[in-house]
Amino acid sequence: MSDTSPAGQISVLLVDDEPLVRQGMRLIMEAEPDLRVVGEAGDGSEAVALARGLRPDVVCMDVRMPRIDGIRATELVLRLPDPPKVLVVTTFANDEYVRDALTVGASGFLLKRATSEEMVQAVRTVAGGQSLLFPEAVRDLLRPRARTVRHTGPPLTPRESEVLGLIAQGMSNAEVAETLVLGVETVRTHVASLLAKLGARDRTQAVVLAYRSGLVEP
Repeated sequence: MSDTSPAGQISVLLVDDEPLVRQGMRLIMEAEPDLRVVGEAGDGSEAVALARGLRPDVVCMDVRMPRIDGIRATELVLRLPDPPKVLVVTTFANDEYVRDALTVGASGFLLKRATSEEMVQAVRTVAGGQSLLFPEAVRDLLRPRARTVRHTGPPLTPRESEVLGLIAQGMSNAEVAETLVLGVETVRTHVASLLAKLGARDRTQAVVLAYRSGLVEP
Protein backbone atom coordinates (compact mmCIF):
# COMPACT_ATOMS: atom_id res chain seq x y z
CA MET A 1 0.00 0.00 0.00
CA SER A 2 1.16 3.47 -0.78
CA ASP A 3 2.54 5.75 1.91
CA THR A 4 0.48 8.63 0.49
CA SER A 5 -3.11 7.56 1.18
CA PRO A 6 -5.02 6.75 4.38
CA ALA A 7 -5.66 3.10 5.18
CA GLY A 8 -8.39 1.64 3.00
CA GLN A 9 -7.87 4.10 0.16
CA ILE A 10 -6.35 3.23 -3.20
CA SER A 11 -3.79 5.79 -4.36
CA VAL A 12 -3.71 6.46 -8.09
CA LEU A 13 -1.19 8.15 -10.38
CA LEU A 14 -2.68 9.43 -13.66
CA VAL A 15 -0.43 9.45 -16.73
CA ASP A 16 -1.59 11.01 -20.00
CA ASP A 17 -0.16 13.69 -22.27
CA GLU A 18 -3.60 15.34 -22.58
CA PRO A 19 -4.37 17.57 -19.55
CA LEU A 20 -8.12 17.39 -20.22
CA VAL A 21 -8.03 13.61 -20.12
CA ARG A 22 -6.21 13.66 -16.79
CA GLN A 23 -8.68 16.21 -15.44
CA GLY A 24 -11.63 14.05 -16.42
CA MET A 25 -10.09 10.95 -14.86
CA ARG A 26 -9.29 12.86 -11.68
CA LEU A 27 -12.91 13.99 -11.34
CA ILE A 28 -14.11 10.42 -11.77
CA MET A 29 -11.62 8.98 -9.27
CA GLU A 30 -12.05 11.60 -6.58
CA ALA A 31 -15.83 11.17 -6.58
CA GLU A 32 -15.16 7.77 -4.97
CA PRO A 33 -14.35 7.64 -1.24
CA ASP A 34 -11.93 4.72 -1.64
CA LEU A 35 -9.86 6.29 -4.43
CA ARG A 36 -7.36 9.12 -4.18
CA VAL A 37 -5.37 10.71 -6.98
CA VAL A 38 -1.89 11.44 -5.65
CA GLY A 39 -0.28 12.80 -8.80
CA GLU A 40 -0.40 13.43 -12.54
CA ALA A 41 2.23 12.99 -15.23
CA GLY A 42 2.27 14.17 -18.84
CA ASP A 43 4.84 11.70 -20.19
CA GLY A 44 6.56 8.44 -19.34
CA SER A 45 9.67 10.01 -17.86
CA GLU A 46 7.65 12.04 -15.41
CA ALA A 47 5.51 8.98 -14.65
CA VAL A 48 8.52 6.93 -13.56
CA ALA A 49 9.83 9.73 -11.33
CA LEU A 50 6.46 10.27 -9.67
CA ALA A 51 5.85 6.55 -9.22
CA ARG A 52 9.20 6.29 -7.46
CA GLY A 53 8.47 9.22 -5.16
CA LEU A 54 4.74 8.85 -4.52
CA ARG A 55 4.51 5.04 -4.44
CA PRO A 56 0.93 4.82 -5.72
CA ASP A 57 -1.05 1.61 -5.64
CA VAL A 58 -2.16 1.93 -9.26
CA VAL A 59 -0.77 3.82 -12.26
CA CYS A 60 -3.28 4.59 -15.02
CA MET A 61 -0.90 4.68 -17.97
CA ASP A 62 -1.48 6.13 -21.42
CA VAL A 63 0.63 4.42 -24.08
CA ARG A 64 1.25 6.99 -26.83
CA MET A 65 3.26 9.77 -25.20
CA PRO A 66 6.33 11.91 -25.95
CA ARG A 67 9.83 11.29 -24.57
CA ILE A 68 9.20 7.90 -22.99
CA ASP A 69 6.11 6.04 -24.16
CA GLY A 70 3.81 4.01 -21.94
CA ILE A 71 5.42 0.66 -22.70
CA ARG A 72 8.90 1.69 -21.64
CA ALA A 73 7.45 3.63 -18.69
CA THR A 74 5.50 0.54 -17.60
CA GLU A 75 8.66 -1.55 -17.79
CA LEU A 76 10.61 0.95 -15.67
CA VAL A 77 7.82 1.44 -13.13
CA LEU A 78 7.54 -2.31 -12.59
CA ARG A 79 11.27 -2.49 -11.80
CA LEU A 80 10.78 -0.22 -8.78
CA PRO A 81 10.83 -1.76 -5.29
CA ASP A 82 7.29 -2.82 -4.31
CA PRO A 83 5.97 -1.63 -7.68
CA PRO A 84 2.43 -0.41 -8.27
CA LYS A 85 -0.07 -2.12 -10.54
CA VAL A 86 -0.22 -0.62 -14.02
CA LEU A 87 -3.54 -0.20 -15.82
CA VAL A 88 -3.08 0.76 -19.46
CA VAL A 89 -5.65 3.27 -20.69
CA THR A 90 -5.92 3.27 -24.46
CA THR A 91 -8.06 4.44 -27.35
CA PHE A 92 -7.96 1.20 -29.35
CA ALA A 93 -8.22 -2.33 -27.97
CA ASN A 94 -6.16 -3.78 -30.84
CA ASP A 95 -3.30 -1.32 -30.47
CA GLU A 96 0.11 -3.02 -30.61
CA TYR A 97 1.15 -0.75 -27.77
CA VAL A 98 -1.38 -2.58 -25.56
CA ARG A 99 0.08 -5.95 -26.50
CA ASP A 100 3.56 -4.76 -25.65
CA ALA A 101 2.43 -3.20 -22.36
CA LEU A 102 0.79 -6.47 -21.32
CA THR A 103 3.91 -8.37 -22.30
CA VAL A 104 6.12 -6.25 -20.04
CA GLY A 105 3.76 -6.70 -17.11
CA ALA A 106 0.77 -4.35 -17.12
CA SER A 107 -2.12 -5.78 -15.12
CA GLY A 108 -4.68 -5.04 -17.80
CA PHE A 109 -6.10 -2.39 -20.05
CA LEU A 110 -9.09 -0.10 -20.24
CA LEU A 111 -10.52 1.76 -23.21
CA LYS A 112 -10.78 5.53 -22.97
CA ARG A 113 -14.41 5.28 -24.02
CA ALA A 114 -15.20 3.26 -20.87
CA THR A 115 -17.85 4.59 -18.53
CA SER A 116 -16.89 6.19 -15.23
CA GLU A 117 -18.19 3.10 -13.41
CA GLU A 118 -16.03 0.82 -15.56
CA MET A 119 -12.98 2.99 -14.94
CA VAL A 120 -13.45 3.00 -11.19
CA GLN A 121 -14.02 -0.75 -11.11
CA ALA A 122 -10.95 -1.33 -13.26
CA VAL A 123 -8.74 0.51 -10.76
CA ARG A 124 -10.23 -1.47 -7.87
CA THR A 125 -9.76 -4.73 -9.74
CA VAL A 126 -6.05 -4.31 -10.47
CA ALA A 127 -5.40 -2.81 -7.03
CA GLY A 128 -6.82 -5.98 -5.53
CA GLY A 129 -4.32 -8.10 -7.43
CA GLN A 130 -6.68 -9.31 -10.16
CA SER A 131 -6.18 -9.07 -13.91
CA LEU A 132 -8.32 -6.87 -16.09
CA LEU A 133 -8.46 -8.59 -19.45
CA PHE A 134 -10.86 -8.72 -22.35
CA PRO A 135 -10.30 -12.26 -23.68
CA GLU A 136 -11.37 -11.61 -27.28
CA ALA A 137 -9.21 -8.51 -27.54
CA VAL A 138 -6.21 -10.27 -26.02
CA ARG A 139 -6.55 -13.12 -28.50
CA ASP A 140 -6.65 -10.64 -31.36
CA LEU A 141 -3.66 -8.74 -29.99
CA LEU A 142 -1.50 -11.81 -29.60
CA ARG A 143 -2.52 -13.84 -32.65
CA PRO A 144 0.35 -12.50 -34.85
CA ARG A 145 2.90 -13.65 -32.28
CA ALA A 146 1.05 -16.60 -30.79
CA ARG A 147 3.89 -19.10 -31.28
CA THR A 148 7.00 -16.92 -31.18
CA VAL A 149 7.91 -17.97 -27.63
CA ARG A 150 8.44 -21.57 -26.51
CA HIS A 151 7.67 -22.59 -22.95
CA THR A 152 10.87 -24.24 -21.76
CA GLY A 153 10.08 -24.44 -18.04
CA PRO A 154 8.56 -27.34 -16.09
CA PRO A 155 5.45 -28.72 -17.81
CA LEU A 156 2.05 -27.76 -16.47
CA THR A 157 -0.10 -30.47 -14.95
CA PRO A 158 -3.44 -31.18 -16.68
CA ARG A 159 -5.24 -29.32 -13.89
CA GLU A 160 -2.91 -26.31 -14.16
CA SER A 161 -3.56 -26.24 -17.89
CA GLU A 162 -7.30 -26.24 -17.23
CA VAL A 163 -6.96 -23.39 -14.77
CA LEU A 164 -4.80 -21.41 -17.19
CA GLY A 165 -7.34 -21.87 -19.97
CA LEU A 166 -10.14 -20.54 -17.78
CA ILE A 167 -8.05 -17.58 -16.61
CA ALA A 168 -7.42 -16.80 -20.28
CA GLN A 169 -11.21 -16.58 -20.69
CA GLY A 170 -11.21 -13.81 -18.07
CA MET A 171 -12.46 -15.87 -15.13
CA SER A 172 -11.70 -14.95 -11.52
CA ASN A 173 -10.45 -17.54 -9.04
CA ALA A 174 -13.97 -17.94 -7.69
CA GLU A 175 -15.36 -18.55 -11.18
CA VAL A 176 -12.60 -21.05 -11.95
CA ALA A 177 -13.35 -22.83 -8.67
CA GLU A 178 -17.04 -23.05 -9.50
CA THR A 179 -16.38 -24.31 -13.03
CA LEU A 180 -13.92 -27.00 -11.94
CA VAL A 181 -15.75 -27.81 -8.69
CA LEU A 182 -12.73 -26.95 -6.58
CA GLY A 183 -12.13 -24.83 -3.50
CA VAL A 184 -10.94 -21.28 -4.09
CA GLU A 185 -7.78 -21.94 -2.07
CA THR A 186 -7.03 -24.94 -4.27
CA VAL A 187 -7.37 -22.73 -7.35
CA ARG A 188 -5.05 -20.15 -5.80
CA THR A 189 -2.48 -22.91 -5.26
CA HIS A 190 -2.74 -23.97 -8.90
CA VAL A 191 -2.43 -20.36 -10.06
CA ALA A 192 0.67 -19.81 -7.91
CA SER A 193 2.22 -22.98 -9.30
CA LEU A 194 1.57 -22.16 -12.94
CA LEU A 195 2.86 -18.59 -12.47
CA ALA A 196 6.10 -20.03 -11.11
CA LYS A 197 6.41 -22.52 -13.96
CA LEU A 198 5.74 -19.86 -16.60
CA GLY A 199 8.01 -17.33 -14.92
CA ALA A 200 5.10 -14.89 -14.95
CA ARG A 201 4.72 -11.92 -12.64
CA ASP A 202 0.94 -12.17 -12.41
CA ARG A 203 -2.16 -13.61 -14.07
CA THR A 204 -2.10 -11.13 -16.92
CA GLN A 205 1.46 -11.96 -17.90
CA ALA A 206 0.64 -15.66 -17.57
CA VAL A 207 -2.17 -15.30 -20.11
CA VAL A 208 0.06 -13.34 -22.48
CA LEU A 209 2.77 -16.00 -22.26
CA ALA A 210 0.19 -18.77 -22.64
CA TYR A 211 -1.11 -17.34 -25.92
CA ARG A 212 2.35 -16.54 -27.27
CA SER A 213 3.71 -20.02 -26.46
CA GLY A 214 0.68 -21.92 -27.74
CA LEU A 215 -0.28 -23.28 -24.30
CA VAL A 216 -3.64 -21.61 -24.96
CA GLU A 217 -4.93 -21.47 -28.52
CA PRO A 218 -6.03 -18.05 -29.86
